[in-house]
Amino acid sequence: MSEAAAAPPLNLALQGGGSHGAFTWGVLDALLEDGGFAFEGISGTSAGAMNAVALAHGFAKAAQQHKDAREARQAGCALARESLTHLWEGVGALGSLLWGAPQKGHQLLGMMSQWLSPYQTNPLGINPLRSLLERVVDFDALSSACLAGQASVPKVFVCATNVRTGRGEVFSGARLSADAVMASACLPLLFKAVAIEGEHYWDGGFSGNPSLYPLIYQTQCADVLLVQINPIEHRGLPDTALEIIERMNEVTFNTSLLGELRAIDFVRRLLAEGRLDPQTYKSMRMHRIDGGSALAPFGGASKTRSDMAFVRQLFQLGRAEGERWLQRHREDVGVRHTLHLTDNP
Repeated sequence: MSEAAAAPPLNLALQGGGSHGAFTWGVLDALLEDGGFAFEGISGTSAGAMNAVALAHGFAKAAQQHKDAREARQAGCALARESLTHLWEGVGALGSLLWGAPQKGHQLLGMMSQWLSPYQTNPLGINPLRSLLERVVDFDALSSACLAGQASVPKVFVCATNVRTGRGEVFSGARLSADAVMASACLPLLFKAVAIEGEHYWDGGFSGNPSLYPLIYQTQCADVLLVQINPIEHRGLPDTALEIIERMNEVTFNTSLLGELRAIDFVRRLLAEGRLDPQTYKSMRMHRIDGGSALAPFGGASKTRSDMAFVRQLFQLGRAEGERWLQRHREDVGVRHTLHLTDNP
């Protein structure tokens, strides 16, 4: 591994997608094991937000133990891998319990979510993921490290959707909390809206999946690696009710991202033409690991499956894609963009 203090900076943008976030865990594990980049900022939504705070928690913990920046970054990579493993093994343990239930129980739950709201089926707002998240991540230590501007600890940006306004809201710094992450992952038909500071929030995927603008305006780094787990394109025409709903969700949860990618491409072209001030605008170098195509064979319905065997299978897929990206594009970071935005419709 190169000297950690001299590692090139790289921002991460982590998309949400239920248990498919285990694919992103695999990608991150490959990047952390390699140790060749310094992560300045991480923007995440839903499962991407959980991955973001678990990763950053590892670096915050390392910063408490090591004063030397190089040692803190090296230790942070190892501790971040541990945090992510604890998170997803916990998800897998919970999922194995649920998926071990009789199939009729799953069918009944699906029918109830169509006709009854979570305010009727889950009035106490019970979500075992919250307890797991709070066991894995020390949010006080993480927000303190981010506010202190410790170079080895990535800034974390979590997006949730304000139910009242319909707009995305990004939580970071002192506002970064378990509530914010659970709001970012709050599916409206399964869980009650999460209340934060007098407002109520649903899944961030409706408004920013993930949100890229905090990485543009609140970090110095111009390179962003997007880990995308919702496919942009879909082969064949969905013709069953389930397939239609799945495709509608994919389109909805990619809309805001595609809009931001188009804006980034537009600014880059104007800068190249000399029509914008480079002192005011930043030309972003975008990179992507496309998990959408790798995960497409499982179907959208598998996003709710989280048994240990499936979680580990997705992890291995993600690791392979992460290693492949490192082999192909490591030298491109800081030099050129590898995601050709005009290829997106």
